[in-house]
Amino acid sequence: MAEADAKPLTYIPETILKKRKRNDELAIMRRKQLELGKYGMKKSKKQVDVGDIKRPEQLVKEFRDKELDLIRMKQRAKRPKSALPKPSLKLLFIIRIQGKNEMHPKTRKILYNLRLRKIFTGVFVKATEGVLEMLRKVEPYVTYGYPNLKSVRDLIYKRGYARIDKKPVPLTDNSVIEQALGKYGIICVEDIVHQVIDVGPHFKEVISFMGPLMLSKPAGDSPGNKKPYKEGGDAGNREDKINDLISKMN
Repeated sequence: MAEADAKPLTYIPETILKKRKRNDELAIMRRKQLELGKYGMKKSKKQVDVGDIKRPEQLVKEFRDKELDLIRMKQRAKRPKSALPKPSLKLLFIIRIQGKNEMHPKTRKILYNLRLRKIFTGVFVKATEGVLEMLRKVEPYVTYGYPNLKSVRDLIYKRGYARIDKKPVPLTDNSVIEQALGKYGIICVEDIVHQVIDVGPHFKEVISFMGPLMLSKPAGDSPGNKKPYKEGGDAGNREDKINDLISKMN
């Protein structure tokens, strides 16, 4: 009788089974990458090598370069606020294009406040007057612009990860997203994409949930010229041209 009442097994199409398998394999691969430190994990400290010891003249040069960086940052900050570009869209994507050489600690602090701790990392931010003021101070070290929907979706699906208990977790499992952001009605990656592109009511929570995006070094010349983009360099506001750079680095 029990056998007669037993419900038949639900048929699952082969395409769905293959998709699940691919997603599982991708999740395992991304988790291994994260554990190896490719997405912001702290690397083990290297032993001090004799070659790393700096000469006095090198230390003096670095000190002067950093002081010069501070002077230039203050000069940029003194420009009238009317010179600040008026954001045409609400969303900005910022990419750090310079390392720490010649950088004053105050410059580094601003970059850290923007969550740009490493070169070739990128973050989504809301385009506010305060953010634009910060970007003006660190302009030689960053480039930024207005990402379109395709760029946002590609970045989040390919580079997106979350911090769960201080550990990076790839955004390949919607249950992780639902557990952290479900109370805001965000239960999958696509919900995150739309919160970001629309700068939705829970944009801040979504950005806090995600870590800074680790981008690839583009082929050819690296975008490290400190001259403004509008003057033929790499730094500063690219407006919608940021999407071209994103496609090269994603």
